Amino acid sequence: MTTELSAPEAEAVLADTRAWLEKAVIGLNLCPFAKAVYTGDRIRYSVSAAVDEDALLRDLAHELSALSSSPVHLCETTLLIHPRVLTDFADYNAFLDAADREIDSLGFRGEIQIASFHPGYQFAGTTPDDIGNFTNRSPFPMLHLLREASVERAVAAIPDAAAIFERNIETLRRLGLDGWRRMFPRA
Repeated sequence: MTTELSAPEAEAVLADTRAWLEKAVIGLNLCPFAKAVYTGDRIRYSVSAAVDEDALLRDLAHELSALSSSPVHLCETTLLIHPRVLTDFADYNAFLDAADREIDSLGFRGEIQIASFHPGYQFAGTTPDDIGNFTNRSPFPMLHLLREASVERAVAAIPDAAAIFERNIETLRRLGLDGWRRMFPRA
């Protein structure tokens, strides 16, 4: 089921998402590949009005096809933001299997992958307030659709790409929960 988002509601979702990208993802350099794509305006932002998983899967199928058919110099990646569905992290995490099956069913395995971001993101074996979880915390649940060729190029350009996660954890530990909450008071 899908009900339309009002223009102000969609604009607020986009504004919060862009602020998160600017302050956290780019500002804290959590993803060293993001700045060029962001400043080059090659991110497609899609705010889904879905209120159930079936509608979100339809939106995902549409966005996967749109990304695959778009020239990379115009659209390198897509953020499918879904503020009304899968707000519980356990439900969202379980949905990722369905999202991967959708990639397979549409024939995009090896072409597009999904990175997961959620306001309640929690890695296995951590407590909810473990600062490491904040590497994947976003203002709204979202599915980040990435072209695998772009990921491969970006990783090849970074001398020690495997160390990014550890560096991010250290960056967030220095910032601390209080620092994160100052950056994002509503988080």
